[in-house]
Amino acid sequence: MVLAASLALLYAGDWTVLRVRLSHGTAYRTVAVNQFLATPLKGNKVEYDWTGTVQQSCSRSIFPQAGSPACWWLERHTTQWQ
Repeated sequence: MVLAASLALLYAGDWTVLRVRLSHGTAYRTVAVNQFLATPLKGNKVEYDWTGTVQQSCSRSIFPQAGSPACWWLERHTTQWQ
């Protein structure tokens, strides 16, 4: 019960900090992400195609907020598979 309350309090604090940063215009950043497309072929083979590098918006927060991933996580996972 204490762990759930602590996580809820941490998320609420993270949301509050994001709102303050939003009012100052520093809440979001962009990170370059490499995108790949996995295409299944005959014989259980897969072809991997690089589709390019795109700039993806992320929130400067601990948790994903407002539909954007957290920047600290996105910077460590710059490859996306489709």
